[in-house]
Amino acid sequence: MDKKPKVTIIGAGFAGLSAAALLAKDGFDVTVLEKNEMAGGRARTWEKDGFIFDMGPSWYWMPDVFENYYNLFGKTASDFYELKRLSPSYRIYFGKNDILDIPATLEALYKLFEELEPNSSNNLDSFLSQAKYKYDVGMNEYVFKPSHSVMEYFDPRLAISGIKLQLLGNMRKHVHKLFKNEKLRKLLEFPVLFLGATPQNTPALYSLMNYADLILGTWYPMGGMHKIVSAMQNIAETQGVKFIFNTEVTKIEVKNNIAEEIITNKGSFKTDFVVGNADYNHIEQHLLDKVNRKYDEKYWDSRTMAPSCLLFYIGLNKKLQNVLHHNLFFDENFDEHAEEIYTEPKWPSKPLFYACCPSVTDLSVAPEGCENLFFLVPVAPGLKDSETKREEYFNLLVKRFKDLTGNDISDSILFKRSYAMNDFMEDYHAFKGNAYGLANTLKQTAFLKPSMKSKVKNLLYTGQLTVPGPGVPPAIISGQVVAKEIKKKLKKA
Repeated sequence: MDKKPKVTIIGAGFAGLSAAALLAKDGFDVTVLEKNEMAGGRARTWEKDGFIFDMGPSWYWMPDVFENYYNLFGKTASDFYELKRLSPSYRIYFGKNDILDIPATLEALYKLFEELEPNSSNNLDSFLSQAKYKYDVGMNEYVFKPSHSVMEYFDPRLAISGIKLQLLGNMRKHVHKLFKNEKLRKLLEFPVLFLGATPQNTPALYSLMNYADLILGTWYPMGGMHKIVSAMQNIAETQGVKFIFNTEVTKIEVKNNIAEEIITNKGSFKTDFVVGNADYNHIEQHLLDKVNRKYDEKYWDSRTMAPSCLLFYIGLNKKLQNVLHHNLFFDENFDEHAEEIYTEPKWPSKPLFYACCPSVTDLSVAPEGCENLFFLVPVAPGLKDSETKREEYFNLLVKRFKDLTGNDISDSILFKRSYAMNDFMEDYHAFKGNAYGLANTLKQTAFLKPSMKSKVKNLLYTGQLTVPGPGVPPAIISGQVVAKEIKKKLKKA
């Protein structure tokens, strides 16, 4: 080819960053158009008065996925940030003076299980062995498939794996068959919350998340999760990727089923190929003319979305006591809250919630003597969002936090910022204000997800609404998959 093919990527989230660097490395002329003022998508940062908040993801799981990605460019995570394993990994509050600290060592984990349920260690051993198999196969084979067709999975070897991966069973049955103790059940069901569905509707395949949690561990990049974004942006720019921020795409001009030009609020860009890393629904339903859409509104409305979130970023003028970096509050009924997210969507009556306090681990994210804290409540997407409703829940959380941890923060708040459905829609055009993308239910796994392939020949999608699914590691892999698909397409052209 006389000139480098131009690839335009819409959105600088993890999948877009991942694809951009790989395509540039392979000789493409890559430009990333980002609506917001910085890269990272939901993993943006917010700074105020010496506090640095990660606005989105706060859990660093599956360190091998990050390491493998950096290795593609001759780098390692340590070239960009110090990675610290948290010990204990996190704390679960089941009630006042009723807590469970999840250990970072396997020996302590077995001891914990035996204490809560005598003779459960053999079942734990079996559970984790299966989870390791699922992780090894799932993360090395299944997630790297573009899932254009069910035929990709008709491989005798993978068919046998599929049976062992328990694709048809669900997490609730899998966990409850092996363990009777309710605390252990909640501990093992918790990671699927990251996948956006109830344990009853999540394939047992996803016990691979328990392997990631309990064996691979919970880590933290010192300085904050945005260090990952900075690392990936640095790699991309080193490969020659151009980033254009504060630039919102308003239309994709298509002629003869080929996307030729990207129209933005800052001008237009000619292109040979387009990668959609912004919200899939938004790109398809709002940036493309109807004739070029693969799915209709009815299809999108029938999708099971992962939850949205109500978030509060809080600056405190004091240090907290008896709180870890990650804290889960399971003092209310899990199934009742889940029903209010998935079955009968409404604002939760007695929500479970999560509190993250990174300044317990990293003094750089808050001024001296202060604490960086954020609360997160999973809520159904598409709810009516209002400041009144947010304030109501903030007061509820502050009271529950005090009752369960003994920390009264009401007179120590320097500032707070709330973030919920309206913000997800405004900042990311998130479909129904979702926070995590598409739920990983059985009917929305692999080739049953919205396709990476568009009706438009030179447009492919990547990110949390297509394969392999929601979460930071899957998004990075999604970018790798789409980059490989573009290379194949352009070599054929």
